[in-house]
Amino acid sequence: MNEEAVFRMVPIGTIHRLDQGVRLEILEPYRPAMQQLEHFSHVMVLWWADRHDNEQSRSILQTEPPYAQGRVTGVFATRAEYRPNPIAMTTCKIRNVDQEQGYVDIAEIDALDGTPIVDLKAYFPVCDRVRDASIPEWLSDWPDWMPDEGLGL
Repeated sequence: MNEEAVFRMVPIGTIHRLDQGVRLEILEPYRPAMQQLEHFSHVMVLWWADRHDNEQSRSILQTEPPYAQGRVTGVFATRAEYRPNPIAMTTCKIRNVDQEQGYVDIAEIDALDGTPIVDLKAYFPVCDRVRDASIPEWLSDWPDWMPDEGLGL
């Protein structure tokens, strides 16, 4: 593959942190794509870590994750927002969908207010969960499941 290949990506909406929770605001041209989303319990939100879309952040290939002090990993072994392409993904519990207004209210997301949304994908357990997933021992104190009501951000 050509290392200089360029891909065109446009934001479909914005993440908003409100007093009462988190709202995904979908731009009007993309609202028809929300049809039937309200029938799912969860949605995978792909978002652009725009505050790390710079040469310095894109050149970071190894890091000491804040949750693994003293351990250096490659960024592909982390959920770090600084990476060659600052694409992030979070699976979120859906609280409400309003296609007409272009809103998806979710329980929580590990993104900042104003973050651009790249895509939404309905969560399908048959495709998106893993039966026997494992993580390194240095993450053994992490819970098996993320609480539905938030990440404590």
